[in-house]
Amino acid sequence: MKRGFYTIMAAQFFSSLADNALLIAAIALLAQLSGPVWMTPLLKFFFTVSYVALAPFVGAFADAMKKGQVMFATNTVKIVGCILMLFYEHMPVPGLPGYVTVLLAYAVVGLGAAAYSPAKYGILTELLPPKQLVVANGWIEGLTVTSIIFGVLLGGALISPAVSATLLAADLPQIDTGIDTPAEAAILAIGFLYIIAAIFNLFIPDTGARYRPQHTNPVLLLSDFGHCFVTLWKDKLGQITLAVTTLFWGAGATLQFLVLRWAERHLSLPLSQGAILQGVTAVGIAIGAVLAARMVPLKRSLSVLPVGVAMGIAVMLMAFVSAMPLVYLLLVVVGALAGFFVVPMNALLQHRGHVLLSAGHSIAVQNLNENVSILVMLALYSGMLASNLSVHAIVIIFGMFVSATMLLVMRRHQSNQSKEDSLHLIGIEKP
Repeated sequence: MKRGFYTIMAAQFFSSLADNALLIAAIALLAQLSGPVWMTPLLKFFFTVSYVALAPFVGAFADAMKKGQVMFATNTVKIVGCILMLFYEHMPVPGLPGYVTVLLAYAVVGLGAAAYSPAKYGILTELLPPKQLVVANGWIEGLTVTSIIFGVLLGGALISPAVSATLLAADLPQIDTGIDTPAEAAILAIGFLYIIAAIFNLFIPDTGARYRPQHTNPVLLLSDFGHCFVTLWKDKLGQITLAVTTLFWGAGATLQFLVLRWAERHLSLPLSQGAILQGVTAVGIAIGAVLAARMVPLKRSLSVLPVGVAMGIAVMLMAFVSAMPLVYLLLVVVGALAGFFVVPMNALLQHRGHVLLSAGHSIAVQNLNENVSILVMLALYSGMLASNLSVHAIVIIFGMFVSATMLLVMRRHQSNQSKEDSLHLIGIEKP
C-alpha cells in the first residue's frame, strides 16, 4: 500500500471514533433532557438527512478539489456541530424543547459527514489500482469498525459516573464554562478527537487526479446526479452491489439502536453497558472484514451474497438468547457475517462506479441510496417503538426482513447472469 493510504486511515479512524462516541453522548444528553424514547433513533435520522439532501452536490464538491482539502473542510463542519450541541440551552428552537436543538446540532455533524464520505472513499480509487480495492476496503472497514468499537466504548466511559466526575472536576476554577453534566463533558472531550482528525487531513497527499470542471448551477448538478443515479442502477452489476450495500447500511443503523434497546429490555443493562454490546458486534464486523479482505478477491465478490441471508437468521436468534456468554458469541457472529459480505460489495461497487462514472459521483449515488434506506428503516423502527411493539417482535421482524431481501437480491443476480456474465462486467475474463 502507498504511504498516503495510512494517512487516510488515521484521519478516518479519529473522525469515525468521534462520530461514534458522540452518538452515545448525544443519547445521554437526550435522556438528561427527558426526551421521549422514540426520539433516540431520530438522532441517526437527523444525522442521515444531510446525506440524502446533499447527495446531488457532494460528489461534484469532492471531485472539484483535492480530496484532502475536502476532508479537512468537512471535518471542521463536524466540530461546529459538536460546539452547537454544547450550547443547546443558549440557542433553543423557538417554541420547542431543548432536545430538538440537540437533534438539529447533530444534523450539522451529519452535514459534515455527508460531504466527507465521497472524498474518503473516492480517494481510494484515485490512489490504488483495482486489484487492491478489496484489501483497501478490508483495512478501511476494519479500521472503521475498530473506531466504532472504541468509539462506543469511549462514549459509554465518558458518560459513566467515575470518568465524568473526573472531567467535571477538571473544569476551570473561577470560570463558569457551562459544562455541568456528564453528557456535556463527554461532548467537549469528543470535540478534541475531531481536531486530531483535522490535523491528519492536512497531510493527506494529492493523488494528482483531476476531473472536468464541475457544474455550479444547482439544476445542472441535479440533472448530472440523476444521470449518474440511473446509470448505476441500470447496470447489471451496479444494481446488485447497490441493493446489497443499501440494505446493509439501513439494517446496520437500525441494529445499532436495536441492540441498545434489546440490552435494556431483554438483558436489563444500562446505556453505558449496552454500548459495550455495540462494541462486541463491531468486533465481529472487524473479524468479518479482515477475513473477506484475505479470502475474497474482486472477481469472486458476488459469491458472498448468501452470507447476508445467514446474517438475518442470526439476528432473529437474539430474541432467544439471554445468557451473557451466548449473547457475546451471537453478536460477534452477526457482526462477522455483516463484515464478510459488505466489504467485497463495497469494493465492487467502488470499482464499477469508478469505471462508469467518477470517484466522487459514484460514491455520492451510493450514499443517497444507503442513507434513504437508513431514514426509512429508522422511521419504521421509531414507529414500532411508538406503537409499543415488544423488542422481541422487532428483532424477529428485522431478521426476517434482512433474509428475505437478500434472497430477492440473489434471485435478481441469477436473472442478470443469464444475460451478461458478471466477470466480464467486472473487467476480468473467465479463467
